[in-house]
Order: sequence, then structure tokens, then C-alpha cells
Amino acid sequence: MRVAATSVCLMLLAGCSDRPGPEALTPTSAKAPGAREHVILVASTRERDPRPGVIFNGERSTALNFAKVDLSVPPAHKSGEIEWPKKGAGDPATDMVVHEAIYRDTEQDFLRDMKSELARRPAGQKKVFIFVHGYNTQFSEALYRLAQMAHDADAPAVPVLFTWASRATTEAYVYDNNSATAARDNLEETIRLAFGSGADEVSIMAHSMGNWVTVEALRQIRISGKPVPQNKVGNIILAAPDIDVDVFKSQLKRFGKPAKPFVVIVSRDDKALGLSEFIAGKKQRLGEYSNDAELVELGAVVVDMTDVKALDSFNHGKFAQLAEMAPQLRGSVLRGETPGDAPASHGALQGVRISGLDRLRQQQPTQRTAVAAGEDTPAAAPAAQ
Repeated sequence: MRVAATSVCLMLLAGCSDRPGPEALTPTSAKAPGAREHVILVASTRERDPRPGVIFNGERSTALNFAKVDLSVPPAHKSGEIEWPKKGAGDPATDMVVHEAIYRDTEQDFLRDMKSELARRPAGQKKVFIFVHGYNTQFSEALYRLAQMAHDADAPAVPVLFTWASRATTEAYVYDNNSATAARDNLEETIRLAFGSGADEVSIMAHSMGNWVTVEALRQIRISGKPVPQNKVGNIILAAPDIDVDVFKSQLKRFGKPAKPFVVIVSRDDKALGLSEFIAGKKQRLGEYSNDAELVELGAVVVDMTDVKALDSFNHGKFAQLAEMAPQLRGSVLRGETPGDAPASHGALQGVRISGLDRLRQQQPTQRTAVAAGEDTPAAAPAAQ
């Protein structure tokens, strides 16, 4: 009965999502006035796929693969949403579309692309933002999600997608979990490449099951004896983390209290994490944990989005809506106000609650001084601050 109940839940979950077709990444040379172009660098443990519009599939590769993708976001884009191509290459006037996708054969090629993208940024904005997706995710979904966040936040950071081998089917939960675990070393390699690129700052955002591989990779770096430069560590953001709370506590205890707090995005109405909790023997997941004070004591800043209306029916993708809020969130943090206390003009922040701001503000004394003096600070994505 337990297996049958789980299967029903998985089928319901599968039926509630709007997903791209198999040719969603078919390149087009068409352009549209007002469409904004982005370059996304890719590091992947997925297999390359020769089929047009696919690029990478859900099977595991024996080596880390790389790619560079040029794409665009339509002029009528709605914040927090993804405009999937309806068929084939799509229309750049109404859809997110790929213009060019090029495989890179070596990590040196990947690093060269990263350095080239950083060189296009002005001084003070030479940053890298790594996004790690979650369970049941197609390559196209992960790619366009990162494009949406980078676009909505108007972030200066170079967007890097680390994509592990998800089969993108609800019944492949165990396969996906094992794929994420197998990708730990490859994510560590990608993180080290980002720090070796000459970037002023490297930030990481992980979603759902992607948090498992991310925290494990960071733990490996921590205990390796070869740490990354701490002065270049940006924000580590764990969005709707599908991690057993007890496991996370043990991981953070091994870390010790981090110099810069992890940012944990939670929502107590996350139905996908509720399902994961059921599958995991009713062990609560970090993304729905209710003891903010305990997480703050362990070294986290908790962003509670329970009262924010989601754009998806399972309340699992709220993290992507933070991209639009990024400049206002940044200003609220630096002014020392909680989002719930923000002026009415900051309406996008309503419903967001943050715990542990004091420790985060202690890391940004220069920016606090600038805000107090009435100076402007650059807008950035949550993971690019």
C-alpha cells in the first residue's frame, strides 16, 4: 500500500507540471526586437545527445562534459516564469530560444570561456554564479530556469549551469539521487574551476535535490586540506533543499559555523518536499523545516517564503521568484529592515520573512555604510551579492 500510495503521488506530481518538448533547444538564427541575449556556460555529468534540440540527455557520462549556450529571453517575458518554445526552435519574440550551442571538449576550453565572459564585465562585477538544479529535471528545464533567474535579477555574474544526470521522470527518484551523489567530485571540480577563473566572487545556488550534491561537494572541499579563497566566496543559497534535516545538521557541524552564513530558502507549504518526506520514512526535509532559530545557530540565514504565492501548483519553485526581488531584498538587508517591515513601495517583498540577518549584515560593512549615506549599490541576484 505504501508503494501504491507513493506511485499515485508521483503520477499526480507529474501531471501538474508544464514541461518543454523534446526539441526545446533547437537553435534558431531568428532575432526579435527587444529580446535580451544571455550566454550560459555548462558543466555536466550528463551524456551528450546528438538529437537536434536536446544537447544533453538524462544518462550518466563517464566524464565531465562542457558546453557554451547562447540564448535569448523574449521582450514580453514575465518575471519568475519560463516561456517554453511551443514547437521546434520557437519564436524569439514570444519564447526563450537557443541561438547557438557549442560543446567544449576540455576543462581548459570551459575555463577559457569563463575568463572571456568575465573580461566583458566591468571592474567590481567580475562574478560567477553557479546553479545546480534538482530532481526530475530535463537539461532544457535547468538551462531555461537559469536564464530566467539571470534575466529577472539583471545580475552581472557569469551564469554557470552545473547539471547532473536526471532522467526527468517522477519514478526515477532513486536513480536521480544516485546520480546526484555520483556527481559530487565533478561539482567540486567545477567550483574549483570557477575560483581559478580570476573571478572576484563565486556564488552557488542549489535547488531541491541539487542541494544534496552541493553540500556534499562543499563538505569535500572543506575537509580536503585545499580550501577555496574565503574572500572570494559569495552567497551559498540552498533553495527548497531536499535534504534530511538530521543529515544537514551533521554536515554543518562538520563545517563549523561558516564565516558567511548559508542562505536557506524554505516554504512550509512545499508539497513536493512533503512527498519526499513521505518517501524518506517521514523524515522532515530541510526546505520545510520550521525551527529557524536552530538553523541560524548552526550558521544559516533563513528566508521563509511560506506566505508568498507560488507560480507552480506544488509550491516548489518559489525560489525562482526571488530573482525579481533581488535588488529590494539586498536593500532591505543592508538597511537592517526585515522584508515584512519594508515600505509599501517594496510590495514584491511582502510575504518574505528572514531570520539571522544580523550575521549576514556583519559581512557587508562597506555596503551598509554606502546605504546609510544614501549611495547607490549595484543590483544583483541573491547568489551574486
